[in-house]
Amino acid sequence: MKKFLNQVDTLLDESLNGFAKAHSDIIQLNSQPHFVQRVQPKRNKVALISGGGSGHEPLHTGFVGVGMLDAACPGQVFTSPTPDQMLAAAQAVAGDAGVLFIVKNYAGDVMNFEIAAEMLDCPNMIVLVNDDVSLPKSHSTGRRGVAGTLIVEKIVGAAAENGADLATCKALGDRVNAATASMGVALNSCTVPALGKPTFTLSDTEMEMGVGIHGEHGRETLPLSSATEIVEHLANAIDAELQPKAGQTVLLHINGFGATPLMELYLIYELAEQFWQQRGITIVRSLVGNYTTSIDMAGCSITMTLMDEELLALWDAPLHTAALRWGC
Repeated sequence: MKKFLNQVDTLLDESLNGFAKAHSDIIQLNSQPHFVQRVQPKRNKVALISGGGSGHEPLHTGFVGVGMLDAACPGQVFTSPTPDQMLAAAQAVAGDAGVLFIVKNYAGDVMNFEIAAEMLDCPNMIVLVNDDVSLPKSHSTGRRGVAGTLIVEKIVGAAAENGADLATCKALGDRVNAATASMGVALNSCTVPALGKPTFTLSDTEMEMGVGIHGEHGRETLPLSSATEIVEHLANAIDAELQPKAGQTVLLHINGFGATPLMELYLIYELAEQFWQQRGITIVRSLVGNYTTSIDMAGCSITMTLMDEELLALWDAPLHTAALRWGC
């Protein structure tokens, strides 16, 4: 294993310290327990809090700031943050308007956020993100939350910044989640520092279709095919889920898993744009880059969100975070 590190046990602390110093104008770091919060919290609004295991950067810490999250709780690599992290973060940023937790659908995340919500002495609600269509709706633990989490956090963050109340933010988050679908593919696995080796192996002629963001196997191992065929596989699954009609406006997000060059991600965007353009779908907004990563996995995911004028305005609303900023 070749990685820039001193010791595996100190990697998260050192990384968070560097992140906080690099973006001290936007966020501040609380060390015990770990959470990142917006500088000078705006306490007359609904506070948005998310989190999850580290290794997905910039999700979630990179999305703390004006117009998005008020705080984020990073766990160890691919490990859920603890309830005391979430509780401390909520107490640090919450005001009378209450707290909205945005939670990816993984058992540990859901359980710990629910514990924190029960302990929190202020109004709070949870939005559960489950945009990964590589798993059936009937899956025993439900569908996973993946790159669509960013879309939910941005749009709900704009509404909260504009003064929407807790119930409105909760309903909006559920609505965006229902209008969003994602699916990913990997060309190789990632290497978790504590493990020291890839979590699975693929030959040079194989790809893993339907992967999540934790280095786990996907739903099937397939022969490596052309970029066009890969995009068609992913896009057909998303299209079947959302069933957009001709004339529908959408947001298209091509997300890299950490080791895929932008040259290749923009190729995927070009092919996905062609796929939906041929079906009469209008892509009105786009986002391409490494935003919900899986450490050093080579691969990408496609996310589509069905848009309307309200959602478009909220997406366009100003934000200023370490990883996303426009209009500020």
